[in-house]
Amino acid sequence: MAVNGYAGTKEDYLKRLARIEGQVRGIARMVENDTYCIDVLTQVSAATKALQAVSLGLLEDHISHCVIDAARESDEAAAVKVTEASAAIARLVRS
Repeated sequence: MAVNGYAGTKEDYLKRLARIEGQVRGIARMVENDTYCIDVLTQVSAATKALQAVSLGLLEDHISHCVIDAARESDEAAAVKVTEASAAIARLVRS
């Protein structure tokens, strides 16, 4: 079984995602309570930035673990992992 690049920091990611989940629930409560639009948008921005930070960390883990391991395996395996990473970066940039 392959080990994910984030295996060593899995608990940290889970804690960060739980905090983001709490932020999103808070945003829903703000909307339910008819909170001022700008205040809601401020919280959406904070949650978005937190998710982006998780994404960048996962991407860094992927490159430093999965891509490097694939490069040690073969040029073909490395090319597959680099293509995956490039596609992930493109999705992040578009989001």
